[in-house]
Amino acid sequence: MLENRALEIIIIAVIVLLLFGAKRLPDSARALGKSLRILKSEVGAMKDDKKDAAAPTTVPSTAEETAPPKTISAAPGETAAARPVEDKQPTAN
Repeated sequence: MLENRALEIIIIAVIVLLLFGAKRLPDSARALGKSLRILKSEVGAMKDDKKDAAAPTTVPSTAEETAPPKTISAAPGETAAARPVEDKQPTAN
């Protein structure tokens, strides 16, 4: 059974190589890796936001004690992808 799986994987790899070419595969793998790093950092930022929301909040007494604005950090190696996050307060209608 394992022999059939190995043969199937080899056939699929050859077909992918023929379809995309040897030049595009490394670029595609690099782009996929970068996308996964960005996704991982976004999920981590969401978890941090959820933890911050669950923690009790205190009102700072002075303007000096206010926290700097939150930013979503970029993936490793990306400098242009970091962006500020707006805190959206629910509005009462």
